Amino acid sequence: MTSTATPAARPSGRRELWLRVASGVVLAPAILAALVYGGWPFAGIWLAAGIIGFAEWMVMSRTEPREVLIALGAATLAALLLCQRGGAPALACIAVLLLGAAACATVARTGFGRVRALAGVLGAAAIASVPVALRDDPGIGLIGPAWMFAVVWSTDIAAYFAGRKIGGPKLMPRVSPNKTWSGAIGGLIGAVAAGSLVAVAADLDLPSAASLPVVAGVSALASVLSQAGDLVESGLKRRYGVKDSSKIIPGHGGVMDRLDGFFAVAVLAGLYLAVRGSGLIP
Repeated sequence: MTSTATPAARPSGRRELWLRVASGVVLAPAILAALVYGGWPFAGIWLAAGIIGFAEWMVMSRTEPREVLIALGAATLAALLLCQRGGAPALACIAVLLLGAAACATVARTGFGRVRALAGVLGAAAIASVPVALRDDPGIGLIGPAWMFAVVWSTDIAAYFAGRKIGGPKLMPRVSPNKTWSGAIGGLIGAVAAGSLVAVAADLDLPSAASLPVVAGVSALASVLSQAGDLVESGLKRRYGVKDSSKIIPGHGGVMDRLDGFFAVAVLAGLYLAVRGSGLIP
C-alpha cells in the first residue's frame, strides 16, 4: 500500500503547481496591462474582484439571504467606484460605502450574519478601491499598485519555494499545516528585495537617503501582513469546513484565496492614502 500511495500524491502536487503557473501566465499579463493603461479597465478588474470575493464570502460563511446580499454588495462597490473615479469628495465616497454596508447589515439574518455582511462589504471595498485610488493619484500612479503586486506576489512565490526546499518547523500547523517558518522568512526576504527593486527601477525622487531603507521596511511589514492575511483566511476556511473559497481560478481556488494577502496590504496602502490625504505626510 505504501509504494502505491506515495507516487500517487506527487503527480497531484505537480499538477497543482502547473495549474498555478498556467493561471498566473494568463492573469498576470492582463492585470499588468490594465495597470499600465489605467482608467476604467484597471478599475473594472478590481471591481470584479471585490464583487466576486464578497460573493464567495457570503456563500462560504452561509450568510443569508445570500442572493440579496450579493446584489446589495455589488451595487455598493459599483457606486463607490463611480463616486471615487467621478471625483466626488472623500466624505461622499465614505458615505456611499457606509450606507451600502449598513443596508447589507440590516438585510442579513442573525447577529453574526450582520457582522459577516458588514465585514465582507468593507473588506471587498478595500480590494475594489485602494489599488484604483493609488493608480488614479497623480503623485503615485502605477508605481503604487506595482509595489503592491511585487510585494504580495514575491511573498507568495518565495515562501512557496523556500518552504518546499528548506522545510523545517511549521508556522501555525493547526491553521495551515503546510506553512513553515522557513517559508515565512523566505517570503519576507523576497518581498523586501522586490519592493526595493520597484522603488529603484521607478527612479523615485526619494526625499532622503533613508528613504530606500524605509521602502524596504514597509515592504517587510507588508509581507508580514500578507502572510497574516493568508493565515486568517486559512482559519476561516477551517471554521466553515471548505478547502477553497471557490473554484474560479484553476490551481488557486477562489478570489478570496488569491487575494487574502493582497487584502491585508490594501488595508495598509489605504491607511497611507488616508494619512497622505490629511496632509501629515507627502
